[in-house]
Amino acid sequence: MEFVKEFATFLHQSGIIKFGDFTLASGKKSSYYVDLRLVPSYPHQFRHMIKHLQSLVSEQIGFDDIDSIASVPTGGLVIASALAYELVKPLVYVRSQAKEYGTGKLVEGIVKPDMKILLIDDVATTGGSVINGIRELKKSGTKITDAYVIVNRLEGADSALQKEGVKLHHLLDIIEIAKILHQQKLVDDSVLDKVQKQVAGTQLS
Repeated sequence: MEFVKEFATFLHQSGIIKFGDFTLASGKKSSYYVDLRLVPSYPHQFRHMIKHLQSLVSEQIGFDDIDSIASVPTGGLVIASALAYELVKPLVYVRSQAKEYGTGKLVEGIVKPDMKILLIDDVATTGGSVINGIRELKKSGTKITDAYVIVNRLEGADSALQKEGVKLHHLLDIIEIAKILHQQKLVDDSVLDKVQKQVAGTQLS
């Protein structure tokens, strides 16, 4: 829990998470915006995050039968690369669209039937990009049962991945972050209320 508290505070103080009125890439309105692509600009915190991710995966599912680490560009790929490097595990990634030259493949890296793959991403919202990656990897006969993200926005990704037979895990979720910042008086009641209502509204829809 100490990591969660420290990391949530760091995300806010460094402007990686901002509260206000934002329009997401999907066109949806949001009361906050989180850009984890900024974390590698803070090497000590980035390394701490990777180490904590490594510990969490080790405790929850273990690495013994994981053959490869996978991700989807771009946010998650930096995290997956660092984790694969720490573990000395192969890395693969799934492009959002095939390149128009060379082999034109979507999956970069070596994948084989029955390989057990752990999928990593930065932020989970609806789970769309992760699901595309899962489906593409499974075409090669690989096995994916678990996916990890740093921040879960709690906007449907858990249930969407469950339908694909994949369990979603996270280091932090947005309610945890908002509550920690509220307890430290870094955000006021209205910010916490807006975040909670946004999550509740998504879960009801």
